[in-house]
Amino acid sequence: MIGYGWAVLLLGAQSARPIGVARVDITPDYPTRLTGFGSRKTESEGVAQRIHAKALALGSDADGPAVLVTVDNLGVSGAIRSELLRRLAGRTKVTHDRLAICSSHTHSAPMINGVAPNMFAADMPPDQQARIDRYTRELTDHLEKVTLAALADRQPAHLGWASGRVGFARNYSRAPFAPADHDLPALRVTSPEGKVRAIFVSYACHPETLSLNTVHGDWSGSAQLALEGDHPGAIALVAIGCGADQTPNQRGTPDMADAQGREIANEVKRLLAGPWNPLPAPLAAATKRIELPFDKLPTRSEWEARATNKARQIAFHAKKNLARLDRGEAIPTALPYLVQVWSFGRDLAMVFLPGEVVVDYCLRLKKEFDGTRLWVNGYSNDNPCYIPSERVLAEGGYRGGDAMVYYDRPAKFAPGVEGRLINAVHELMPKEFLASGKRWTQ
Repeated sequence: MIGYGWAVLLLGAQSARPIGVARVDITPDYPTRLTGFGSRKTESEGVAQRIHAKALALGSDADGPAVLVTVDNLGVSGAIRSELLRRLAGRTKVTHDRLAICSSHTHSAPMINGVAPNMFAADMPPDQQARIDRYTRELTDHLEKVTLAALADRQPAHLGWASGRVGFARNYSRAPFAPADHDLPALRVTSPEGKVRAIFVSYACHPETLSLNTVHGDWSGSAQLALEGDHPGAIALVAIGCGADQTPNQRGTPDMADAQGREIANEVKRLLAGPWNPLPAPLAAATKRIELPFDKLPTRSEWEARATNKARQIAFHAKKNLARLDRGEAIPTALPYLVQVWSFGRDLAMVFLPGEVVVDYCLRLKKEFDGTRLWVNGYSNDNPCYIPSERVLAEGGYRGGDAMVYYDRPAKFAPGVEGRLINAVHELMPKEFLASGKRWTQ
């Protein structure tokens, strides 16, 4: 009789699948506006750390490949994802459900069209807008290139995962018991000979250690460099969990970002001693598009009053909406929102949620499902705005609604946003992942 430990080893030995990995440098070689902080007044002043897009391709064309892309930027728009899918449609077997794009949300990367368009509460000068347009086109091209490269790189490999802990994230709130999520889930790709080819991790914390006007991947970029330094020849991919209300415990200098990245790499190094959970099952993927209703929209007279507000961002936002009304355009009453779930048999489920998702979502999902087999990513496939929980929505403030002006949304969300999103995850999630004793009814 084969013991359990040997059975796991044999299962891992039999679980090789085609896996490819690739990277492409997306650092601009020209000055352009950096996004993330509205206080910046000029275009970028150099490059402190190069930034990248990376891709992990899982599975054969016969099975239907899945591709995970990570990007060092504030967020990739849904429009860019749609364009990428259009380009891939005629050349690959990648489908809508099986493409996930995770942004690192670094606050020191170039601005692109369609993400936080009101960041600077002003229209860009024509020459600066031309460079934003150029970078948006180039980024789309880079995403196509890295995806195709990862698909072309597919070769037999083993896939496994483990989860550790890193503690540098803290909630913006100083209130007692402010929630946080310090889990560090990690995916590892190894060759049949045992060499590490790729590592993918995510952590629930804003990459805003830095606010200088130079291109930099922040702690996420530093983590990638540290991981790749520890494992020569491997490609490290880093994404963000539900970190919309989480900030690094130290901010200000590149050395701090490097130290935080080193914490990530050190925890992965500890995890590599084992055990890792093999993922032999094929990947199943599903998506559901829902709508998250906005609260009552302002009337025209209310927009006109806001247009005279001394707060520049509020006035700019109001004037844009008045211009829409003047053109006869309807102001949207809800936000289209794509929920995505990937699962590997009964061993691991990954959730991909667009936007700046607050930590309450991850903590709730880890209670309603088996948290030991669940991995939740924010900033995925689109970055339309902050996604507050009912708690944060009721508290108000920046994440509860005030930040909507930067994303050019007409109002805060109506109550009920959390339930709609959680229900969508339940509809997509295989029932084998429900927490013990839990039942779900819509």
